[in-house]
Amino acid sequence: MKGYAERIFDKKYKILENFISVFIFSFLVFLPFSDLFIREIIRPFFPFIGKIPASQIIVSHFTLLAGFLGAVITTSKNDLLSLSSESLFKSNSKNIGQYTARFSSIVIVMAIAVGSFNLFLIEFSLPNTLYISPYIPRYIFQLSMPLGLFSIFFIFIYKSKKELISIYGLSFLLINIIFYVKEDYFRDSFLFIIIAIILIVYSTFYGMPIFLVLGGLASLFFWHDYVALSAISAEAYRIVVSPHLATIPLFTLAGYYLAESKTSDRLLLVFQQIFSWIPGGTPILVLLLCAFFTALTGGSGVTILALGGLLFPLLKKEGYDKSFSLGLVTSSGSIGLLFPPSL
Repeated sequence: MKGYAERIFDKKYKILENFISVFIFSFLVFLPFSDLFIREIIRPFFPFIGKIPASQIIVSHFTLLAGFLGAVITTSKNDLLSLSSESLFKSNSKNIGQYTARFSSIVIVMAIAVGSFNLFLIEFSLPNTLYISPYIPRYIFQLSMPLGLFSIFFIFIYKSKKELISIYGLSFLLINIIFYVKEDYFRDSFLFIIIAIILIVYSTFYGMPIFLVLGGLASLFFWHDYVALSAISAEAYRIVVSPHLATIPLFTLAGYYLAESKTSDRLLLVFQQIFSWIPGGTPILVLLLCAFFTALTGGSGVTILALGGLLFPLLKKEGYDKSFSLGLVTSSGSIGLLFPPSL
Protein backbone atom coordinates (compact mmCIF):
# COMPACT_ATOMS: atom_id res chain seq x y z
CA MET A 1 0.00 0.00 0.00
CA LYS A 2 2.86 2.34 0.84
CA GLY A 3 4.61 1.66 -2.47
CA TYR A 4 1.36 2.26 -4.37
CA ALA A 5 0.86 5.63 -2.62
CA GLU A 6 4.42 6.67 -3.45
CA ARG A 7 3.91 5.74 -7.11
CA ILE A 8 0.70 7.79 -7.25
CA PHE A 9 2.51 10.74 -5.65
CA ASP A 10 5.42 10.46 -8.10
CA LYS A 11 3.01 10.30 -11.05
CA LYS A 12 1.09 13.40 -9.95
CA TYR A 13 4.37 15.21 -9.22
CA LYS A 14 5.58 14.36 -12.73
CA ILE A 15 2.37 15.73 -14.27
CA LEU A 16 2.68 18.97 -12.27
CA GLU A 17 6.37 19.23 -13.18
CA ASN A 18 5.61 18.83 -16.91
CA PHE A 19 2.72 21.31 -16.77
CA ILE A 20 4.83 24.04 -15.15
CA SER A 21 7.71 23.37 -17.57
CA VAL A 22 5.45 23.65 -20.62
CA PHE A 23 3.86 26.83 -19.23
CA ILE A 24 7.22 28.56 -18.64
CA PHE A 25 8.77 27.53 -21.95
CA SER A 26 5.60 28.48 -23.84
CA PHE A 27 5.91 32.03 -22.53
CA LEU A 28 9.65 32.07 -23.25
CA VAL A 29 8.90 31.29 -26.91
CA PHE A 30 5.62 33.19 -27.28
CA LEU A 31 6.79 36.63 -26.14
CA PRO A 32 9.76 37.06 -28.54
CA PHE A 33 7.77 35.45 -31.35
CA SER A 34 4.82 37.77 -30.75
CA ASP A 35 7.07 40.83 -31.10
CA LEU A 36 8.42 39.50 -34.40
CA PHE A 37 4.94 38.60 -35.65
CA ILE A 38 3.47 41.99 -34.77
CA ARG A 39 6.40 43.91 -36.25
CA GLU A 40 6.65 41.98 -39.54
CA ILE A 41 3.09 40.79 -40.18
CA ILE A 42 0.55 42.90 -38.28
CA ARG A 43 2.04 46.39 -38.13
CA PRO A 44 2.43 46.90 -41.94
CA PHE A 45 -1.37 46.64 -42.17
CA PHE A 46 -2.31 48.00 -38.74
CA PRO A 47 0.41 50.51 -37.74
CA PHE A 48 -1.43 51.56 -34.57
CA ILE A 49 -0.87 48.11 -32.97
CA GLY A 50 2.15 48.09 -30.68
CA LYS A 51 4.20 45.26 -29.24
CA ILE A 52 3.71 43.67 -25.80
CA PRO A 53 5.07 46.10 -23.16
CA ALA A 54 8.41 45.08 -21.57
CA SER A 55 8.35 41.68 -23.30
CA GLN A 56 12.15 41.33 -23.21
CA ILE A 57 12.25 41.99 -19.46
CA ILE A 58 9.43 39.49 -18.89
CA VAL A 59 11.34 36.86 -20.90
CA SER A 60 14.41 37.48 -18.73
CA HIS A 61 12.35 36.93 -15.60
CA PHE A 62 10.84 33.75 -17.00
CA THR A 63 14.45 32.58 -17.36
CA LEU A 64 14.65 32.94 -13.59
CA LEU A 65 11.59 30.69 -13.24
CA ALA A 66 13.06 28.16 -15.68
CA GLY A 67 16.35 28.08 -13.78
CA PHE A 68 14.83 27.39 -10.38
CA LEU A 69 12.34 24.92 -11.82
CA GLY A 70 15.27 23.07 -13.38
CA ALA A 71 17.07 23.07 -10.04
CA VAL A 72 14.05 21.52 -8.29
CA ILE A 73 13.64 18.89 -11.02
CA THR A 74 17.31 17.87 -10.98
CA THR A 75 17.20 17.71 -7.18
CA SER A 76 14.22 15.37 -7.26
CA LYS A 77 16.10 13.15 -9.73
CA ASN A 78 19.34 13.36 -7.71
CA ASP A 79 21.13 14.82 -10.75
CA LEU A 80 22.62 17.97 -9.23
CA LEU A 81 26.11 18.64 -10.53
CA SER A 82 28.89 17.85 -8.07
CA LEU A 83 32.67 17.41 -8.14
CA SER A 84 32.45 13.89 -6.73
CA SER A 85 31.34 10.56 -8.13
CA GLU A 86 29.60 9.95 -4.81
CA SER A 87 25.84 10.39 -4.71
CA LEU A 88 24.53 12.68 -2.01
CA PHE A 89 21.63 10.33 -1.24
CA LYS A 90 23.05 6.90 -1.99
CA SER A 91 20.73 4.50 -0.20
CA ASN A 92 23.35 1.98 0.94
CA SER A 93 25.87 4.50 2.24
CA LYS A 94 26.36 4.80 5.99
CA ASN A 95 29.71 6.58 6.33
CA ILE A 96 30.37 9.81 8.18
CA GLY A 97 31.27 11.61 4.95
CA GLN A 98 27.80 11.05 3.47
CA TYR A 99 26.12 12.17 6.68
CA THR A 100 28.29 15.29 6.83
CA ALA A 101 27.56 16.14 3.19
CA ARG A 102 23.82 15.70 3.67
CA PHE A 103 23.71 17.72 6.85
CA SER A 104 25.89 20.51 5.38
CA SER A 105 23.76 20.62 2.20
CA ILE A 106 20.54 20.91 4.21
CA VAL A 107 21.94 23.67 6.43
CA ILE A 108 23.36 25.68 3.49
CA VAL A 109 20.28 25.46 1.28
CA MET A 110 18.16 26.51 4.27
CA ALA A 111 20.39 29.53 4.89
CA ILE A 112 20.27 30.60 1.23
CA ALA A 113 16.50 30.06 1.13
CA VAL A 114 16.00 32.26 4.18
CA GLY A 115 18.21 34.95 2.60
CA SER A 116 16.19 34.88 -0.63
CA PHE A 117 12.94 35.04 1.34
CA ASN A 118 14.24 38.11 3.17
CA LEU A 119 14.94 39.69 -0.22
CA PHE A 120 11.34 39.02 -1.22
CA LEU A 121 10.06 40.57 2.02
CA ILE A 122 12.22 43.67 1.47
CA GLU A 123 10.87 44.11 -2.06
CA PHE A 124 7.32 43.41 -0.95
CA SER A 125 7.46 46.01 1.83
CA LEU A 126 8.90 48.83 -0.28
CA PRO A 127 6.63 51.91 -0.20
CA ASN A 128 7.07 52.33 -3.97
CA THR A 129 6.63 48.93 -5.60
CA LEU A 130 9.06 48.19 -8.43
CA TYR A 131 7.45 46.86 -11.61
CA ILE A 132 9.03 44.95 -14.52
CA SER A 133 6.01 45.81 -16.68
CA PRO A 134 2.94 48.04 -16.15
CA TYR A 135 1.05 45.43 -14.10
CA ILE A 136 3.66 42.91 -12.90
CA PRO A 137 5.56 43.75 -9.70
CA ARG A 138 9.15 42.52 -9.48
CA TYR A 139 8.64 40.65 -6.22
CA ILE A 140 6.28 38.19 -7.96
CA PHE A 141 9.23 36.70 -9.83
CA GLN A 142 11.62 37.07 -6.91
CA LEU A 143 9.28 34.80 -4.94
CA SER A 144 10.40 31.94 -7.20
CA MET A 145 13.83 31.98 -5.54
CA PRO A 146 12.72 31.11 -1.97
CA LEU A 147 10.03 28.76 -3.32
CA GLY A 148 12.61 26.87 -5.37
CA LEU A 149 15.19 26.75 -2.58
CA PHE A 150 12.69 25.69 0.07
CA SER A 151 11.47 22.99 -2.33
CA ILE A 152 15.05 21.74 -2.64
CA PHE A 153 15.34 21.81 1.15
CA PHE A 154 12.25 19.64 1.62
CA ILE A 155 13.37 17.25 -1.13
CA PHE A 156 16.66 16.85 0.73
CA ILE A 157 14.77 16.04 3.92
CA TYR A 158 12.47 13.62 2.06
CA LYS A 159 15.42 11.80 0.50
CA SER A 160 17.33 11.56 3.78
CA LYS A 161 17.11 8.38 5.78
CA LYS A 162 14.21 8.50 8.21
CA GLU A 163 16.38 7.61 11.16
CA LEU A 164 18.42 10.74 10.50
CA ILE A 165 15.50 13.18 10.55
CA SER A 166 15.61 13.39 14.34
CA ILE A 167 19.35 14.08 14.16
CA TYR A 168 18.74 16.87 11.64
CA GLY A 169 16.06 18.32 13.92
CA LEU A 170 18.37 18.34 16.93
CA SER A 171 21.15 19.83 14.80
CA PHE A 172 18.88 22.66 13.63
CA LEU A 173 17.92 23.34 17.22
CA LEU A 174 21.61 23.54 18.14
CA ILE A 175 22.34 25.87 15.22
CA ASN A 176 19.46 28.15 16.19
CA ILE A 177 20.84 28.35 19.72
CA ILE A 178 24.29 29.21 18.36
CA PHE A 179 23.09 31.89 15.94
CA TYR A 180 20.47 33.51 18.14
CA VAL A 181 22.13 33.30 21.53
CA LYS A 182 25.85 33.54 20.73
CA GLU A 183 25.77 34.63 17.10
CA ASP A 184 28.35 37.42 17.35
CA TYR A 185 30.73 35.21 19.31
CA PHE A 186 30.80 32.57 16.57
CA ARG A 187 30.70 35.19 13.81
CA ASP A 188 33.95 36.70 15.05
CA SER A 189 35.59 33.35 15.83
CA PHE A 190 38.33 32.57 13.33
CA LEU A 191 38.37 28.93 14.48
CA PHE A 192 34.64 28.55 13.79
CA ILE A 193 35.06 29.92 10.25
CA ILE A 194 37.97 27.56 9.55
CA ILE A 195 35.99 24.56 10.82
CA ALA A 196 33.01 25.55 8.65
CA ILE A 197 35.24 25.86 5.56
CA ILE A 198 36.78 22.44 6.26
CA LEU A 199 33.31 20.88 6.58
CA ILE A 200 32.20 22.37 3.25
CA VAL A 201 35.37 21.23 1.45
CA TYR A 202 35.12 17.78 3.07
CA SER A 203 31.47 17.49 2.00
CA THR A 204 32.50 18.27 -1.59
CA PHE A 205 34.17 14.85 -1.80
CA TYR A 206 30.92 13.12 -0.78
CA GLY A 207 28.51 14.58 -3.29
CA MET A 208 27.62 18.08 -2.09
CA PRO A 209 26.29 19.94 -5.17
CA ILE A 210 28.56 22.62 -6.62
CA PHE A 211 25.97 25.38 -6.18
CA LEU A 212 25.86 24.62 -2.44
CA VAL A 213 29.65 24.56 -2.17
CA LEU A 214 29.87 28.04 -3.72
CA GLY A 215 26.72 29.27 -1.99
CA GLY A 216 27.87 27.90 1.36
CA LEU A 217 31.25 29.60 1.19
CA ALA A 218 29.67 32.86 0.02
CA SER A 219 27.07 32.73 2.82
CA LEU A 220 29.76 32.00 5.40
CA PHE A 221 31.97 34.92 4.33
CA PHE A 222 29.05 37.34 4.00
CA TRP A 223 27.80 36.34 7.46
CA HIS A 224 31.33 36.73 8.89
CA ASP A 225 31.52 40.29 7.48
CA TYR A 226 28.10 41.25 8.91
CA VAL A 227 26.50 41.39 5.45
CA ALA A 228 22.90 40.20 5.11
CA LEU A 229 22.50 36.89 3.27
CA SER A 230 19.83 38.52 1.13
CA ALA A 231 22.72 40.27 -0.66
CA ILE A 232 23.66 36.92 -2.23
CA SER A 233 20.12 36.42 -3.53
CA ALA A 234 19.98 40.00 -4.81
CA GLU A 235 23.17 39.49 -6.81
CA ALA A 236 21.97 36.12 -8.12
CA TYR A 237 18.70 37.74 -9.18
CA ARG A 238 20.55 40.54 -10.98
CA ILE A 239 22.73 38.09 -12.92
CA VAL A 240 20.00 35.62 -13.86
CA VAL A 241 17.60 38.23 -15.25
CA SER A 242 20.26 39.44 -17.67
CA PRO A 243 18.72 39.57 -21.17
CA HIS A 244 21.53 37.39 -22.55
CA LEU A 245 20.81 34.35 -20.35
CA ALA A 246 17.39 33.83 -21.93
CA THR A 247 19.20 32.38 -24.95
CA ILE A 248 20.25 29.31 -22.91
CA PRO A 249 16.78 27.73 -22.37
CA LEU A 250 15.66 28.89 -25.83
CA PHE A 251 18.67 27.31 -27.56
CA THR A 252 18.19 24.15 -25.49
CA LEU A 253 14.54 23.97 -26.55
CA ALA A 254 15.59 24.43 -30.18
CA GLY A 255 18.06 21.57 -29.76
CA TYR A 256 15.32 19.25 -28.52
CA TYR A 257 13.15 20.17 -31.50
CA LEU A 258 16.04 19.43 -33.87
CA ALA A 259 16.74 16.11 -32.16
CA GLU A 260 13.11 14.96 -32.14
CA SER A 261 12.62 15.93 -35.80
CA LYS A 262 15.54 13.66 -36.84
CA THR A 263 17.53 16.63 -38.11
CA SER A 264 20.67 14.96 -36.74
CA ASP A 265 20.12 11.93 -39.02
CA ARG A 266 19.84 14.13 -42.11
CA LEU A 267 22.90 16.18 -41.13
CA LEU A 268 24.87 12.95 -40.66
CA LEU A 269 24.01 11.84 -44.19
CA VAL A 270 25.15 15.22 -45.57
CA PHE A 271 28.49 15.13 -43.76
CA GLN A 272 29.05 11.48 -44.70
CA GLN A 273 28.67 12.35 -48.36
CA ILE A 274 31.18 15.17 -48.03
CA PHE A 275 33.90 13.53 -45.89
CA SER A 276 33.46 9.74 -46.13
CA TRP A 277 36.10 9.42 -48.90
CA ILE A 278 38.87 10.99 -46.75
CA PRO A 279 41.09 8.59 -44.72
CA GLY A 280 39.94 9.08 -41.14
CA GLY A 281 36.85 10.80 -42.46
CA THR A 282 34.53 9.47 -39.77
CA PRO A 283 36.21 11.33 -36.86
CA ILE A 284 36.33 14.44 -39.05
CA LEU A 285 32.63 14.29 -39.79
CA VAL A 286 31.88 13.63 -36.11
CA LEU A 287 33.86 16.70 -35.07
CA LEU A 288 32.31 18.97 -37.71
CA LEU A 289 28.78 17.64 -37.21
CA CYS A 290 28.93 18.12 -33.43
CA ALA A 291 30.37 21.62 -33.81
CA PHE A 292 27.73 22.55 -36.41
CA PHE A 293 24.90 21.18 -34.26
CA THR A 294 26.11 23.03 -31.15
CA ALA A 295 26.33 26.29 -33.11
CA LEU A 296 22.60 25.92 -33.80
CA THR A 297 21.55 24.75 -30.33
CA GLY A 298 23.91 26.75 -28.10
CA GLY A 299 24.66 23.84 -25.76
CA SER A 300 27.18 21.04 -26.09
CA GLY A 301 25.14 18.97 -23.65
CA VAL A 302 22.19 19.05 -26.04
CA THR A 303 24.53 17.92 -28.84
CA ILE A 304 25.70 14.93 -26.82
CA LEU A 305 22.09 14.02 -26.08
CA ALA A 306 20.95 14.39 -29.69
CA LEU A 307 23.97 12.91 -31.49
CA GLY A 308 25.76 10.70 -28.97
CA GLY A 309 23.58 7.64 -29.50
CA LEU A 310 23.99 8.03 -33.25
CA LEU A 311 27.71 8.80 -33.56
CA PHE A 312 29.20 6.62 -30.83
CA PRO A 313 28.04 3.30 -32.43
CA LEU A 314 29.25 4.65 -35.81
CA LEU A 315 32.77 5.21 -34.46
CA LYS A 316 32.78 1.81 -32.74
CA LYS A 317 31.70 0.16 -36.00
CA GLU A 318 34.62 1.83 -37.77
CA GLY A 319 36.97 0.22 -35.24
CA TYR A 320 37.85 3.23 -33.11
CA ASP A 321 38.67 2.75 -29.43
CA LYS A 322 35.85 3.24 -26.90
CA SER A 323 37.73 5.93 -24.93
CA PHE A 324 38.63 7.80 -28.11
CA SER A 325 35.05 7.64 -29.36
CA LEU A 326 33.60 8.88 -26.07
CA GLY A 327 36.14 11.68 -25.82
CA LEU A 328 35.55 12.81 -29.40
CA VAL A 329 31.75 12.86 -29.12
CA THR A 330 31.68 14.61 -25.73
CA SER A 331 34.32 17.25 -26.54
CA SER A 332 33.62 18.07 -30.19
CA GLY A 333 30.35 19.84 -29.39
CA SER A 334 32.18 22.47 -27.33
CA ILE A 335 33.89 23.74 -30.50
CA GLY A 336 30.52 24.91 -31.79
CA LEU A 337 30.24 27.38 -28.92
CA LEU A 338 32.88 29.49 -30.67
CA PHE A 339 30.76 30.11 -33.76
CA PRO A 340 27.60 32.17 -34.35
CA PRO A 341 24.74 32.04 -33.67
CA SER A 342 25.77 30.12 -30.53
CA LEU A 343 28.51 32.68 -29.80
